[in-house]
Amino acid sequence: MRTRSRWQRFKESYFLHDFLHDKVALTSFIILVVLLFMGFAAPLIAPFDPYDANNINIMDSEIPPSWLEGGQSQFLMGTDAQGRDLFSTMLYGMRVSLIIGFGAVALQAFLGIMLGLVAGFMGKKVETLLMRIADVQLSFSTYMVAIFISAIFQAAFGVAKYEEIAVPLLILIIGFAEWPQYARTVRASVLAEKKKEYVEAARVIGLSQTRIMWRHVLPNTLSPVFVISTIQVANAIMSEAALSFVGLGMPVTQPSLGSLINVGFEYIFSGSWWITMFPGIILIVLILVINLLGDWLRDFLNPKLYKG
Repeated sequence: MRTRSRWQRFKESYFLHDFLHDKVALTSFIILVVLLFMGFAAPLIAPFDPYDANNINIMDSEIPPSWLEGGQSQFLMGTDAQGRDLFSTMLYGMRVSLIIGFGAVALQAFLGIMLGLVAGFMGKKVETLLMRIADVQLSFSTYMVAIFISAIFQAAFGVAKYEEIAVPLLILIIGFAEWPQYARTVRASVLAEKKKEYVEAARVIGLSQTRIMWRHVLPNTLSPVFVISTIQVANAIMSEAALSFVGLGMPVTQPSLGSLINVGFEYIFSGSWWITMFPGIILIVLILVINLLGDWLRDFLNPKLYKG
């Protein structure tokens, strides 16, 4: 009898069947893929490069979208206050927001999974110490930690230096602020898994604690991590947008969805509503489809919620 390949098993799985028959999840996934492609392929599909000073003319500032009176055909969604093509700037800004979102979640997941796994598997003293550290971390909101670190860095090293490393610094700040979410979830899963028969069987045959922890327990604790990750990507993107809106996120010279909304907000009452409106719509749609996918994944992986 021929062994089916992984791809064949995947095509016949309940996961794929349920996903393809869930219109909300499928539509959300398609929209997310389109947004991801547009963001990461920005240098290829954007009409202008917002980082190239040769493409920017201050005399072109606040031009309305092309379909409105006063609009120009080369600026589909108009221009911002600096004269940059808004459509191109949004694509580049979305790429920055996505990089920060996925990068921060990768850092959160790495720290949280490692510490949660050790806390749940290594015993009472280690568990107590790590979970108290997590509790202290959770007592500070993400925005408080981010504002505190960003403000100190800008005051100590200057705005110019901050602009150079804004992306990795925001990934570090947002990622470090949210790792306890993963740690607490993984710890709870580990505490349940290590009491099961397969762990006892692994101990009986002489496998080391480290091997049991990494090779056997860890893979069985990752289902809730996938659900948390979808939600945390949306939260990280919102955190970056919120920080940019208050001036402690991405600088104006390196557009993100949040910084575009922040800059455009100053002009919304003067009639240049598109500078804020279009990046705001993209941000809302991006976060919405990620959250909808996260809800579907949560329902599918939870036997109490999944109805088939």
